Amino acid sequence: MKSPSYIGRFAPTPSGYLHFGSLVAALASYLDARAAGGKWLMRIEDLDPPREVDGAQSAILNTLERYGFEWDGQLVRQSERHEAYQEVINRWFSHGLAYACTCSRKQLEEFCGVYPGFCRDAGHSPENAAIRIRVPELEYRFTDRVQGQFDQHLGREVGDFIIRRRDGLYAYQLAVVLDDAWQGVTDIVRGADLLDSTPRQLYLQELLGLPQPRYLHVPLITQPDGHKLGKSYRSPPLPADQANALLLRALRALGQPAPDELKSANATEVLSWGVAHWNSESIPSVGTLEEARID
Repeated sequence: MKSPSYIGRFAPTPSGYLHFGSLVAALASYLDARAAGGKWLMRIEDLDPPREVDGAQSAILNTLERYGFEWDGQLVRQSERHEAYQEVINRWFSHGLAYACTCSRKQLEEFCGVYPGFCRDAGHSPENAAIRIRVPELEYRFTDRVQGQFDQHLGREVGDFIIRRRDGLYAYQLAVVLDDAWQGVTDIVRGADLLDSTPRQLYLQELLGLPQPRYLHVPLITQPDGHKLGKSYRSPPLPADQANALLLRALRALGQPAPDELKSANATEVLSWGVAHWNSESIPSVGTLEEARID
């Protein structure tokens, strides 16, 4: 059924070039939006300039265009949204929902990623400190369209988490919630490595009185040794001259039975077939490089 109210997005981070795992996520979000008759937006999540690779932003956009992707509306960059993030942090800080944290990584090593609350009531100045949001002792649960039910107890499994880093850079969890709401995103399709971030985002949505999007987390494409394909782990950038072949392999990694006849099609024709035959229920909950070999 067509849904004109569907708004999806693809939001790459310019810490490297697009690789095959990125392509799978981009393709899933694009096909899910277009098959629903919805919009597909583009956002560059450039929150961390020290990790950004020179030329990566333009390379990402050029690669997507060479692979036939067309997005709706204007490109949004998170680096242009700092004022909106800070306004929310200021409000939460003044109401006691957020607080300054001076803990070092070394102090927190033994707690395995769960913040123990050392600075919760310390009353530190926000200058030269990280800002954390207080989390409730509650379990947050949602049903993912591919991964099924997922739940996480924020107090026990996460603890108060950072929304602005000590160096003044804004955290992904806050920025993504504010930007998705600002852009009117109704459906979030992304990699399963972000599945356990979702309860934190549900909590922030609750604090801000925002609607909860629908979620679909696609399987990660992994190396035979179990490492996921990524910018930091021997993941080659997408070659422009292999768009057709790699789009076909991405379709198959997503459980879409693309016919061999598409081998002679161009990228636009492959995407058109994908939109016409898209079935999100066929997406596997896990994936491996063997399912979509790119050699």
